[in-house]
Amino acid sequence: MANSTHTPAERAHRTIHAGGEWLAASSGATREILDPADAVAFAVVAEGDEKDTDLAVAAARRAFDAGDWPHTPVAERAALLRSVAGLLVRDREKLGLLESRDAGKTVEEGRVDIDCVADAFRYFADLVAGEAPGRVVDAGSPEVHSVVVHEPVGVCAMITPWNYPLLQASWKIAPALAAGNTFVIKPSEITPMTTIALIDLLVEAGLPTGVANIVTGPGHTVGARLAEHPDVDLVSFTGGLTSGVKVAQAAAVTVKKVALELGGKNPNVVFADACATEEGFDTAVDQALNAAFMHSGQVCSAGGRLIVEESVRERFVAELARRAERIRLGRGTEEGVECGPLVSAQQRAKTEDYVASALAEGAELRCGGKRPEPSPQRPESGYFYEPTVLDHCHREMRVVREEVFGPVLTVETFRTEDEAVALANDTEYGLAGAVWTADAGRARRVAGRLRHGTVWINDFHPYLPQAEWGGFGKSGVGRELGPAGLAEYRESKHVYQNLAPKPVRWFSG
Repeated sequence: MANSTHTPAERAHRTIHAGGEWLAASSGATREILDPADAVAFAVVAEGDEKDTDLAVAAARRAFDAGDWPHTPVAERAALLRSVAGLLVRDREKLGLLESRDAGKTVEEGRVDIDCVADAFRYFADLVAGEAPGRVVDAGSPEVHSVVVHEPVGVCAMITPWNYPLLQASWKIAPALAAGNTFVIKPSEITPMTTIALIDLLVEAGLPTGVANIVTGPGHTVGARLAEHPDVDLVSFTGGLTSGVKVAQAAAVTVKKVALELGGKNPNVVFADACATEEGFDTAVDQALNAAFMHSGQVCSAGGRLIVEESVRERFVAELARRAERIRLGRGTEEGVECGPLVSAQQRAKTEDYVASALAEGAELRCGGKRPEPSPQRPESGYFYEPTVLDHCHREMRVVREEVFGPVLTVETFRTEDEAVALANDTEYGLAGAVWTADAGRARRVAGRLRHGTVWINDFHPYLPQAEWGGFGKSGVGRELGPAGLAEYRESKHVYQNLAPKPVRWFSG
């Protein structure tokens, strides 16, 4: 981490950072952070509220209006972002372990997340450093110089989810800083630890006082206040649809810029020709497992809807269920564990409810559907749930329509290409999807017809920092990553300079 005297453990519950100081909640309230593998508290953080939020926003406002960061040369901002990337690499093992304990994922997943966070900081550093200073606009006269320049939005409020705490924070913080903004971030109240650690790294890298602020606390107080605050210029939210609607409604009162990355119900379409060879079949099955069960399905882009051609359905689903039963569940820090627990008791209960409703509506349970037997790697008190495959599903089922955010895979079948596309697009969301086929023409046709923000062909889950990430429909508005992600944190200004001004004489007098 940064300086050892500033670690979250030694700061105890002083986890609100405003104006360069680490503070306790003004109310004195605290929250225990539980390890989902055993439900045992391993940290205590401040439980901030509206008063703490106002303090942090005021610090960010001062730093933007009277500070140097918005006017810092682009090369210097880029250098600081690269420095942060280096610190992330230095602390990779510590942060990967902390992410595992915080969110329940395996340590290896945590390490990969830290690598991706460092990549995001490097990408936005390179993007702004390589840009032209402005876009010249031809005014049709040599006596006029006209240029469009980019300026920071101002104070950015960031509200992040619990499934990828540090990665989602980096997708907002890196472009916001690259553009010259100040910010206040509210991480999920149940997984705040690595975001707290990132603030330490930003301070260590030399970010000026007041530019980076964090308030740990719940969404109904801290998040709601950030969304409505008159001194916030932009709010970027990643989370569920219901909360996203509330954020948008609150932000509309002050006409803020809003970026929303919401839910997904993502189809994984498998054509029979993708399984024509043993290698093709094995790859498609393996990737279907990764799509559905990575991080116990707690991924907004999880391929929780398998839509498979009818002629290969039985063989495909049987092999998928056989492999799913062999996934090694356990504490993410244990050697050999492939999948960790759900993040909370509430999330497990929600998953259990979806499975029960699916079975009541006629789905066939092919594997899973229950809590696993306890073991040394799986304490009984942990929030574990077996990878579950539900066959013979249809669009009227809740489990097919709604985002589960758990290790549950539903199976639907099709006979024709048109039917496959219709099923894949039959969702109120439109975040991500995939198509598996050996036919290049079909791959392009289907990908072109899918109404989803990201479409993978013969793959699932990779993302590129330089590519935009966002969705259609109720999956949100705005984009993260890529040039469009940077543009979310900027305003455009047209500067028109008349080099030889003359009287216009529109009026007499």
